[in-house]
Amino acid sequence: MSSKAEAFEQWIRTSFVQMNTELENLYFTQEDRAQVIGCGDPIKALLNTGEGFESAYGVLGSVGLYLAALRRHELTNPAREERSPFPEASSLALHVGASLGMAPRFSTGHLATHNRARAGIRKSFTSLPDEFLFIDENTRGILSLQRAADALGSIVPLGVSSPVADVMFDAAKQALRDVIRFNDRLMKQLDVERFFYSVRPYYKPYRVGRQEYRGANAGDFSGINEIDLLLGLCRANDPYYAQLLVDKMLFMLPADQARLRDCMTRTSLLDELLSLIDEHQGADWFQQNARAYLEVCDLFGEAAAQHHDGLVRRFIENPAANLSAQGLEGITASGPPLPVLLRSLEVLRDLRLAALRSDIATRHDDLAKLRRIVKSN
Repeated sequence: MSSKAEAFEQWIRTSFVQMNTELENLYFTQEDRAQVIGCGDPIKALLNTGEGFESAYGVLGSVGLYLAALRRHELTNPAREERSPFPEASSLALHVGASLGMAPRFSTGHLATHNRARAGIRKSFTSLPDEFLFIDENTRGILSLQRAADALGSIVPLGVSSPVADVMFDAAKQALRDVIRFNDRLMKQLDVERFFYSVRPYYKPYRVGRQEYRGANAGDFSGINEIDLLLGLCRANDPYYAQLLVDKMLFMLPADQARLRDCMTRTSLLDELLSLIDEHQGADWFQQNARAYLEVCDLFGEAAAQHHDGLVRRFIENPAANLSAQGLEGITASGPPLPVLLRSLEVLRDLRLAALRSDIATRHDDLAKLRRIVKSN
């Protein structure tokens, strides 16, 4: 790493965190916690120096955190500008992003799975306990979903009828139980207002050059979509789901992009089980593996419902009800108005639950068929 890159890295881990934390504490003591403009201007002047700019991925994350903080403190806003007012940072982000095949902004991996700790301290925007809690529990959840995806993916070359598939089904079930445990812990310990007013705003969309890019999303990794596709709860040829994959592809690590593309070509475990029903439904291996498959689906659906009904509703939807129309502008990381985002998240939740809906195609009937066969034998 060059001396300039190392200096910037050190700044991101120290002064940057201190300034953001001081600003968050100032905002939080105001009567209107959503009011950012005109508060803490001396600190913002120090933040907005532009000073201090190769491991390309790490540089992309650091400059992305910097631009995201400028957006959070209203030193830039896509609604007011046709291009980013920070050309040097934008140029660096565009160059590195293009070389990696990623969107030129920080992504989930920069604060989660590829957030390298130094002496126990990982990168963050602030030193607020609620941000550390949010980052750490989300990362534990992501790592557990990746474990589940790895386990399910290992069944593909064995075949769903393999007698040793039980090992991988058990591993996937344990990983999903961990996801539920980490989500539950996050819901119990995270302060709603601190998250809403002091953590969430760093994930807003911002411009890099002329283009506006959506904020980082906790789902911007391949593991959760690999589970969708391997279980067969979502299908790559479904226009709605295919668009979701296209939209998130450039926000994932290149290795994740490759894994997801490979997974999109595989036959799902559900479709493989359904093809075996007529001839083999009475076999012990079919009953055992189909039962294990259904148990994995139940845990995955539970985690999806927990995330939406517990985390999204409690930490975003409910507190947003108290904001003015101006405060609601740019509230979501993905850009669209909150009601639009919530409807799209509900669709995704119901696909993962295989819920019975007349307006979208879920795997409800196929799972119900499998459940009847397993239950009756």
